[in-house]
Amino acid sequence: MSEPKAVAPDAEEVVPGVWYWSIADDRIGGHFSAAHALGTTDGTVLIDPLPIAPAGLERLGTVSAICLTTSSHQRSAWRYRRDYGVAVWAPALARTFDEQPDRRYGDGDELPGGLRAVFTPGAGTSQHALIATEPAVAFVPDLLVHQPGEPLGLIPSEYAHDVDEARRSVEGLLELPFDTLCMGHGTPIADDPKGAIRALLTSREA
Repeated sequence: MSEPKAVAPDAEEVVPGVWYWSIADDRIGGHFSAAHALGTTDGTVLIDPLPIAPAGLERLGTVSAICLTTSSHQRSAWRYRRDYGVAVWAPALARTFDEQPDRRYGDGDELPGGLRAVFTPGAGTSQHALIATEPAVAFVPDLLVHQPGEPLGLIPSEYAHDVDEARRSVEGLLELPFDTLCMGHGTPIADDPKGAIRALLTSREA
């Protein structure tokens, strides 16, 4: 999938060491897409990076790696790989890439920045959440959506590979250690994200 045309002007710090930026993504009908960065002692890891203005990217620090949660979130990964000479990590199960990743990973593997990969099928067949321990953050690709000003939602069924499996993956998130939730299509939740997930699951049972 081609790189989006829109460019985010800057990044916003979610919690110390974690940033996010967003655009109205022309490739998916102008819907909200978000990207993230994790600052580490070895440099900054870009997660599903979207285009961002040079000044915004510069304030994130020295880019040391790029991690993709799924092939549909290639976004600006290949351009930033060329610009910064860093490796792109991607799920081993994913196949539809415009360029070949440098490293592949699977469930339970450790990625740059101490990120741990957790297989979260349902939205797609190869998607993984990436879990950081310090700070405790879950980077989740497409299972959940959180549009500005709206409650947390499950991926709409028309975009899901298997909505029931997606729900099971969301339930599994509650067992993971995180205090902040960052999503590929939503604004981050730093205040009781597991409470928001439980409320979502309960509402869908009603």
